[in-house]
Amino acid sequence: MTAGPERGQDWLSATLRDLRKAAGLSGMEAARRLGTSQRRISNIETGRFVPREDEIRALAKFYRASADTRRQLLRAVADLRVTPTPRARIVLARGAWRMQQRIARVEADSARLRAFHCAIVIGLVQTAAYARAVFADGGDITGEDLDRCVAERLDRQRILDSGRDITLLMTEGALRWQANGPRVMAEQLGHIAEVSHRPHVRVGVIPWTTAADVFPLHGFSIYDDRAVLVGTRVATAFLTEPEDVAEHVKLFGALEELAAWDASARDHLGRIAADFRALT
Repeated sequence: MTAGPERGQDWLSATLRDLRKAAGLSGMEAARRLGTSQRRISNIETGRFVPREDEIRALAKFYRASADTRRQLLRAVADLRVTPTPRARIVLARGAWRMQQRIARVEADSARLRAFHCAIVIGLVQTAAYARAVFADGGDITGEDLDRCVAERLDRQRILDSGRDITLLMTEGALRWQANGPRVMAEQLGHIAEVSHRPHVRVGVIPWTTAADVFPLHGFSIYDDRAVLVGTRVATAFLTEPEDVAEHVKLFGALEELAAWDASARDHLGRIAADFRALT
């Protein structure tokens, strides 16, 4: 297991810390002006939780941040404050690509990404054919919207070459769920194996033969130790309460212990791919 980055290396935390120092303010003085505790300022600057928009506005004023920086800070916080979306399948049909753009911004602002899924291939390693099958599910997204959703998801994958600490973990069941035919799946598994060779990216597979004592009910992504993205068929939400994030960090750690990594993971991917090729 490799060590993750230190706390506070994400863009939001680092920018607020740098602005405070550039303004010549101590954490204690920033807290006094904001009317809060020095501990809260420290927690904001180390990425332990997401500040409120009113706190961002006040700190940006105290730190004499430029208008452009203030807008970027507010956007970063707003992206992490996404609330559950009712009737999500209908919303998706009217621009799911916008959610892909929002997730891309959150990923770009994070220093460490961890993702797990028990049902489908994680978006950051989906091929175009696989992603198209996923977005076309239910028939709500079609035509240009479907094309743009796929394009935005693939565009997000540039983060894999950014040098960020990225850990992707899937169950063998997710990898054996046949999306749009065995050829699509064989190609998909080969692509995951290729990604696993990239620097700073770790890919894990939990084999079906491994006895498990933990039972995740859904997939999720963790951004630093500050936010968790959870998506279901009818809603998508970012969880930012420290207790909720800590629970998912703990769960991810337990799942990591069940997984095969590196060359061993590629062996599993190769065997599953061979099974799909046999079906053709």
